[in-house]
Amino acid sequence: MAKLDEIVELLDEELETSEIPDYPGAHNGLQLQNGGAITKVGAAVDASLSVIQKAIDQEVDLLLVHHGMFWQGVRPVTGAGYQKLKLAMDAGLAIYSSHIPLDVHPSLGNNILLSKKLGFEDTESFFSWKGIELGIKARFGGSVGELRELAVAAVEGEVRVRGELNSPAGIVGIITGGAGSEVEVVVSEGIQTFITGEGPHWSYPMAEELGLHVLYAGHYATETFGVKALAELIGGRFALKWVFIDHPTGL
Repeated sequence: MAKLDEIVELLDEELETSEIPDYPGAHNGLQLQNGGAITKVGAAVDASLSVIQKAIDQEVDLLLVHHGMFWQGVRPVTGAGYQKLKLAMDAGLAIYSSHIPLDVHPSLGNNILLSKKLGFEDTESFFSWKGIELGIKARFGGSVGELRELAVAAVEGEVRVRGELNSPAGIVGIITGGAGSEVEVVVSEGIQTFITGEGPHWSYPMAEELGLHVLYAGHYATETFGVKALAELIGGRFALKWVFIDHPTGL
């Protein structure tokens, strides 16, 4: 058994939760406390009703997520919102969320862990946003098609490609999640092939016009790495069992 406040202190310090900027609805950090005792940790991408139920079914009492409970802002506590809170509180489930701080973490982050899965070794940061660098980049010596095969293995799923598979991949930029709308900025920073999770429809024709290769590897699939690493860290540090709660969206 471990103490919730000690785990939260470690997470906040490791992730620089109070220093790293994010979107208003992220509310990074402890979103829901429990009675203070933790015996098992769960990791998941989303704090959805289904995930919370799965966590409770697996006797998790601390759920670490990438997308927290409050993305839509202040809302009446009704419907699914009420059900989530009641289920979690009745079961003594604490919930901790980390979005951008987890994406950009130098060793536990989604970006760096995906890059390692792809075999990248020498990476640099790129894409300035609110005083931090959101993405990482590296040079890849093979083709777009070869990079796609590595990405399919990394995310264990489908990877859609904008571009010619036999073209050199060149300088590859990675920003996991929903960064597909940033193709114009990505090109301006010298990226030749961009790996992200998803993008709006218009990002594809714009990338085509800009001559940018894009690998859309799935928003969910590209953001499973960080929460797993975070749960493993906590499990090892506090001698706790942990489990990944898989609830893919297909997007």
